[in-house]
Amino acid sequence: MREKYREMKEITHKDYLEFIKEKTAVIIEDVEIKLQKNWNIKSYGPPRDYTPERTTVWSFPDRGDWATHKGNYRGNWSPYIPRNLILKYTQKGDWVLDQMMGSGTTLVEAKLLERNAIGVDINLDAVMVARDRLNFSYNPLFSEYKEPIVKTYWGDARNLDKIENESIDLIATHPPYANIISYTKSKKLSDDLSQLPFEEYLKEMRKVAEEAFRVLKPGKICAILIGDTRKHKHYVPIALRVMRWCA
Repeated sequence: MREKYREMKEITHKDYLEFIKEKTAVIIEDVEIKLQKNWNIKSYGPPRDYTPERTTVWSFPDRGDWATHKGNYRGNWSPYIPRNLILKYTQKGDWVLDQMMGSGTTLVEAKLLERNAIGVDINLDAVMVARDRLNFSYNPLFSEYKEPIVKTYWGDARNLDKIENESIDLIATHPPYANIISYTKSKKLSDDLSQLPFEEYLKEMRKVAEEAFRVLKPGKICAILIGDTRKHKHYVPIALRVMRWCA
């Protein structure tokens, strides 16, 4: 039953401009993230000698700091990861979904690579960070570039009510690793997966998977990055447990 979860509400560029009139920063977990408003971008892609990954073990020369990518949002993934996924599994004009978008890394890469994108996050402040990092113009030397549609929503990954069945070409997302990082620590949102006990987190991740399956086109790819952890000196295989629950 999706009805019990927060419905998706679109957050537009206009909403972002109103937000930054009153706030210059937000707090994610314990970290203050300043909203740039204006970006001084030095490059729009990885080093020229970088080539996409071709094996099952991916290794990158650095974290990746081109365009508006920054590592100050705890737990966000390297832009090399969505870049590789987008290039490998989509074509220009396809639709990419990141239903736990955090700071918007996937969406920035989709914008640079001419893929339409939808981003969703349970934390409104995170949505504003993503909109902040999408707030740049990209005018490459070649004139064929066509700016894609990029939409952001305040909502729950368990209720993608504004997305039609079988409409997404690629899902690329990076969920919280259970409650290792509390993304709404200062707000204590009850519908935030990173606030849940581990066993409950696993159950809710199955609901995330069910919604992902509903919106993904048949035969298309859902790519999820989840890390493991240790607790009281014991290894906790979060990724394996999630896969078992979602099977």
